[in-house]
Amino acid sequence: MTVAGALVEVEIRGAVALVTLNRPAALNALDRALTAELGRVTQRLTSEPGLKVAVTRGAGRAFCAGNDLKETATLTPREAEALATAQGLLLDRWATLPLITLAAVGGVALGGGLVFAASNDLRMAADGARFGLPEITLGWPPAYGIHRLVRLIGEARAREVILSGAPFDATEARRIGLVNRVVAADRLLEEALAWAGELARLPEGAIKATKRVLAEIVGPVRGGEPEAFARCLAADEAQSRIRSFLEQRKRR
Repeated sequence: MTVAGALVEVEIRGAVALVTLNRPAALNALDRALTAELGRVTQRLTSEPGLKVAVTRGAGRAFCAGNDLKETATLTPREAEALATAQGLLLDRWATLPLITLAAVGGVALGGGLVFAASNDLRMAADGARFGLPEITLGWPPAYGIHRLVRLIGEARAREVILSGAPFDATEARRIGLVNRVVAADRLLEEALAWAGELARLPEGAIKATKRVLAEIVGPVRGGEPEAFARCLAADEAQSRIRSFLEQRKRR
């Protein structure tokens, strides 16, 4: 059943769950409320009988634009560290769900949105999708999940993405191994659900066992990101850059 107006909509289609991040006006940015709702969705996906695949997309023009800077600007260092820690743990749980997870990335996947996509087993992108980790340009490191990107695309490429903060397109994302497939934007959902349907024909027991094995091999590793994020966020330079970013966005 889909709950209209929920921050995260979940539609069960047989063995496939379609999960939609539903803050389109904010480009599905991750704030505390959306983070908490994703935690509840994770619990539901774990307990829903017969589920084999979850496809996640963003409503509107974006997959997920990362953490909500309007909220971030109001957080104390302690609150920022607590939120980043909670988000990192959430994505650890998402990565170890006992079903195959597929991110259908349309629009932008920036910052935490890119890390969220990387926490899925598979990624499909629209041909016009844009990716990036712009945190360093705003004055802080990624708040969580650096290890996922390093493991997914390799250390050299991950360092370039993280340290440059430069955006890149779906073709580049495919080239470096961040996404598995690139499709036409108007066919993204159709293609993602078709792939999910193929995956859903796999034996449920084998999916769960394989995900357990993968979780053992690729477990969570943290490098103190939440603490470093909170320290940098409190600096004058970071606060100035947040204000500048938000002012520029108002004028668009």
